[in-house]
Amino acid sequence: MAKELSLKQGQELVRLARKSIEYALASGKGLSEICGDKALLEERGVFVTLHTFPEKGLRGCIGFPYPVKPLWQAVSQAAIEAAFNDPRFPAVRAGEMEKVVLEVSVLTKPEEIEGKRKKVFEKIEVGKDGLIVQKGRHSGLLLPQVATEQGWDAKTFLEQCCAKAGLMENMWQSSETLILKFQAQIFSEAEPNGNIEEKEF
Repeated sequence: MAKELSLKQGQELVRLARKSIEYALASGKGLSEICGDKALLEERGVFVTLHTFPEKGLRGCIGFPYPVKPLWQAVSQAAIEAAFNDPRFPAVRAGEMEKVVLEVSVLTKPEEIEGKRKKVFEKIEVGKDGLIVQKGRHSGLLLPQVATEQGWDAKTFLEQCCAKAGLMENMWQSSETLILKFQAQIFSEAEPNGNIEEKEF
């Protein structure tokens, strides 16, 4: 199991996310850096989220749910994708970066929730667990912080994850639906290019 990151390592990742977006805005290219921190070379799942400041509105969120890339590389690529290729939003423009805060969520490997299907919500800890729901070609993911920020209980969290997957909200009760959970360390800027802290829920 991957070790928790230190605050210093989390801060480095958030700064890398911002630097990657700003470099892409200036050059039109991805950032090519070499990372020397062994913990950041480990393959980890990660999501990068952009929020407007001070409104805290969602401005983009894309990532890699599974550990398929070295962490620093995953952060850099996810940051660029979230800024320019989230289909829900127009691409970020250069002047916007002064009004955007960045958040990096480093994930544990998703694991299937087993047991009686209609009792699966009892194995979900709101504020700690994120969810992935999969059925056929449908898939939806919600990060742990979403349930807390929205004030959802575990059942509502499952329903909303199904809805994000394009499924009926009660499809979490189906034996054909795969439900996985994961945890995340979340590092976020307090203000654009400002102090970076680890979020606790």
